Formats: sequence, C-alpha cells, structure tokens
Amino acid sequence: MASQKLLNARKFIQAIPHAEALGMTLTEIEDGTAEITMPYNPQLVGDPETGVIHGGAVSALMDTCCGAAVMSHPKAGAGTATIDLRIDYMRAATPGQSIRAAAECYHVTRSVAFVRAHTFDDGEHPVATATGTFTIEGR
Repeated sequence: MASQKLLNARKFIQAIPHAEALGMTLTEIEDGTAEITMPYNPQLVGDPETGVIHGGAVSALMDTCCGAAVMSHPKAGAGTATIDLRIDYMRAATPGQSIRAAAECYHVTRSVAFVRAHTFDDGEHPVATATGTFTIEGR
C-alpha cells in the first residue's frame, strides 16, 4: 500500500487545474519518481501545418512531473515550487501521439530538490529532457 505522502502527492497533482485542462494523468508515483501522460490534443498544436504540439504544453508536462517527483521523495516536504527548469527539446513530438514524462528527484538538501526528467511520445525516442531545481516546503 502506498504511503500517505504518496497518496497526498497523487491527490495534489490530480487537483491542479492546468493539469486537468491539458489532460494530464499521473500514471506512476514512487519514492522520488513520477510519470505523467498527456494525450494528443489538436487544441495544443503550436504549428497548424505540421500538427506538432506546442513546446509550452511539453514544458508544462515536464514541470508538473518534476514537481510530483519532488513531492513523493521521502526526504522532501509537503509542497514545492519550481526554482529553475532547463528543457532541451530534441525533436518534435509525433503529431497524433500522446506524450509521457518521467521524472526522478535524485538529490534533496535542506531547502532544494534536484530533478531530471525525460519526455517521450508513443515511441521510445526522447522528445525533450529537463533538469531542474525545486523548493522544499513544509519539511
């Protein structure tokens, strides 16, 4: 059975309005890791000629997933906020395919958590990678 901390992280992520608006679904959450999927949505297309999802939707997915990983880490607090998030876009997501982000909170200090993430479409080739720092609150 999942710990109360993991259950609270799941409830929090599922209650974020932008996550709901973008169709994000938390598919996995463990101690310090999270996975979130986002279905393809024509309303999120950044280039109508190609049908490619806008990079802002991809960055929102990665930021949310990284925050979930921090919240689920055993040494982190109850809340978090993004300090810095660097995203490297490697290629456009394939039009019509869902996007999956996986994040790992790999180091926690007294006040800062360090996270890395990868985003894939239905294939296993990365769409984007990210590294970020997040606040530790309520510890």
